[in-house]
Amino acid sequence: MEEYLLIQMKDYIYQYLVNYIDIDFTLWLSWLLMPLIITFVLPLVIVILLYISALILYTYKLHWNHVRNTFDRGDKWGAARKAVAALWDSHGWLWHGYDVQGLEHIQEVGPALIIYYHGAIPIDVYYFMTKVLFSKNRLVHTVADYFLFNIPGFSIIAESMKVIPGTIQSCASVLKEGNLLAIAPGGVYESQFSHNYNLMWKKRLGFAKVALEAQVPIIPMFTENIREAFRTVAVGRRFFLKLYALTKFPFSPIYGGFPVKMIT
Repeated sequence: MEEYLLIQMKDYIYQYLVNYIDIDFTLWLSWLLMPLIITFVLPLVIVILLYISALILYTYKLHWNHVRNTFDRGDKWGAARKAVAALWDSHGWLWHGYDVQGLEHIQEVGPALIIYYHGAIPIDVYYFMTKVLFSKNRLVHTVADYFLFNIPGFSIIAESMKVIPGTIQSCASVLKEGNLLAIAPGGVYESQFSHNYNLMWKKRLGFAKVALEAQVPIIPMFTENIREAFRTVAVGRRFFLKLYALTKFPFSPIYGGFPVKMIT
């Protein structure tokens, strides 16, 4: 009886598929939409990596009392930073063949202000920080937009990786302490609305005031193909621009994650 019902059910499903669903059209539609799905899903890989980074750092913080006896001295975040850096360095090498030219301009000691172009997702900065950490054993402090500090999980990344919401005073203070500091003058505005690598700094000259106050050299930085890896949707640009002007939050959708070669 059960076998008979099973056979009848299979026949019913088959007849339904044959009569009501065009298999060829379904396959064609899947093939047509797959690139679109992939281009919007791949940026989620970056979000996943960020949360993996937060998880590693939370784990390290939780167990700090147990492991601090193994360190005679030093920063409690030191080992955790290198664990996270290894994750990002591997991703950069495997997915983008990431490389840095001119790394010799980053000194072993002493402050410097690094000024960079802000891609749709500044993933090149993450990779660059890992290269400096491994090759120079130095942490690059960075300035981030205020909205990021309201995202769950970001606070521990900011604490360990020395990410700050930059003011002229706080940035100058970081540099006067002998640190490296990276700033993108165009910020989130540039990341959303620059489609042809045009700088969108407007009248943002705070970075120059920081360099003058701290009396430090400026090192310009640019990454080839950062816009080919991730892009923002050009359609509806005026609408997203108005939203950003009202909320200061980046609503423009990001797509991409393409495995292009990146050279900083």
